[in-house]
Amino acid sequence: MPEQPIREQEPPAGAAAVRRRPAKLIVQVPCFNERESLPHSIPQLPRSVPGFDRVEWLVVDDGSIDGTADIAKALGVDHVVRHPVNRGLAAAFMTGLEAAVALGADVIVNTDADNQYDARDIETLVRPIVEGRAEMVVGARPITDTEHFSWVKKRLQLLGSWVVRAASRTQVADAPSGFRAFTREAAQRLNVFSSYTYTLETIIQAGQSNIRVLSVPVRTNPDLRPSRLVKSMGRYVWRSAATIVRIFATYRPLAFFGLLSSFFLMVGALLGTWYVFHMLIGEGTGHVQSAVLAAASVTIGFLLFMLGFIADLASVNRRLLEGIDWRLRQVEADVRRSREQGPRA
Repeated sequence: MPEQPIREQEPPAGAAAVRRRPAKLIVQVPCFNERESLPHSIPQLPRSVPGFDRVEWLVVDDGSIDGTADIAKALGVDHVVRHPVNRGLAAAFMTGLEAAVALGADVIVNTDADNQYDARDIETLVRPIVEGRAEMVVGARPITDTEHFSWVKKRLQLLGSWVVRAASRTQVADAPSGFRAFTREAAQRLNVFSSYTYTLETIIQAGQSNIRVLSVPVRTNPDLRPSRLVKSMGRYVWRSAATIVRIFATYRPLAFFGLLSSFFLMVGALLGTWYVFHMLIGEGTGHVQSAVLAAASVTIGFLLFMLGFIADLASVNRRLLEGIDWRLRQVEADVRRSREQGPRA
């Protein structure tokens, strides 16, 4: 029989960025009414970064009513994408990723419009990607040394980062940081469902999707204005905790519901043991309520375990759909690039 040809395996996501030198870097800046901040932040952005042939700037105007888009154009921003209404930071972030991919970016850097992050560290941020060591890089601020962070905010930031590390199985030092770099492939694989913030969700999603995530130290600048995301510490903590719980339940359903199930099963076992003990000593009639609570707890625990098992089976479909979505985005980007280049002679 003739020898069968050897078929090469498809390279993993991100391999293309490792094999070839990234050509284009796009720095995206989500904005909402940043007319006063942009003149401070945009001129700080670099026009050349080692490892890239071109560096372009992209501003996502999230329904601003103060002329943010006009200011961005006047400051020399290459691309401006506008939302007709305010959709929230997470939506603006995703719009920026999609626009950057459509514009042919090999690597995308996300930074804030309020000049919080030192733009000189963009080179530090993208270096692990250029060297092929990461697909997503998160800039870690010096939280404990940041003067305008209160003692409570510093502790909450550190605690939140620890929780995200546990949920995502990554080693990100500063989970709420918005100073990030992504390969083209990693950007196409991310999906943000929250309208509040993208920071925690994308790290957990990346970790659970086996995207290589690294953390690098970066510098920060003095505050230009108070944070619009953290209007009150209690509200921020509540919404961040809700995001972590929801994403953890989405990407690790068996572990999440198994933990809840274990709690109720343990309560049921303790109450059941208490009732049996009193039955053996002849006092069971006075502890019937313990038997009822034990049965209820065991039933709830069993139902939670089955719910987690079903959710874990359903997560197989989610992973398949994510793969299909990623491939569709690649096809759309390739078709768009082919149209822009035009027919070859």
